[in-house]
Amino acid sequence: MNELANSFLKLVTIMDELREQCPWDRKQTIHTLRSMTIEETYELADAIDANDWKGIKEELGDMMLHILFYSKIGTEQQQFVLQEVIDGIAAKLINRHPHIYGDVKVNDAEDVKRNWEQIKMKEGKKSVLSGVPQSLPAVVKAARIQEKAKQVGFEWDNREDVWKKVQEETGELLEAVQSEKKEAIEEEFGDLLFSLINYARFLQVDAEAALERTNKKFMYRFQEMEKMAAEKGLQLANMSLEAMDELWNEIKKKK
Repeated sequence: MNELANSFLKLVTIMDELREQCPWDRKQTIHTLRSMTIEETYELADAIDANDWKGIKEELGDMMLHILFYSKIGTEQQQFVLQEVIDGIAAKLINRHPHIYGDVKVNDAEDVKRNWEQIKMKEGKKSVLSGVPQSLPAVVKAARIQEKAKQVGFEWDNREDVWKKVQEETGELLEAVQSEKKEAIEEEFGDLLFSLINYARFLQVDAEAALERTNKKFMYRFQEMEKMAAEKGLQLANMSLEAMDELWNEIKKKK
């Protein structure tokens, strides 16, 4: 424990020194750091998707540096200090886990999540949806909204009913397409996506991860198709769709 504390204090000292002595570090603000923090988060996500434990370790270090950076700026602006950040999350974890630090009984993880939302409302949250960040990617945000609503009982009874809703939204989208009204088409397309994400949740599938897996699969196959065409002295732009389909199907057989 002492070694861990010493390592953490060493990193805090380095951050203080860089902020005081390095022109680049001294120049940064919470606003200039924002985009870099988002990028670091996605780099961590990439490492997680690849099961790259070495990468995860490195990216967690980068994320920790950003936490210290924001805390340093917060101290300079006389808004908060690092200890308040640490004490704050510790207190929150204790308060929101009464089944560990109190006498509340739970049966499973779903009970824990429901208690969590109830405790947040007691803490002053005006809506169970208020904790959903506005800047989340739309697919992730939809899943989070649905999970939040579930915690207060606003939930479908079974996945069969959710699938019926998907079919209903599909029909409404096709009707909108027939009307050729762009705004209606966009609205119904959004409703269908929201319903599909809900169905994925009932299947216990991470919709964002599933879509990213498909993205990667498409990219791999498309790039292999480019390679195969090049080996034949061809370019995709000059090939017919039928010829490209032949290459695509050949690649699908391989992987």
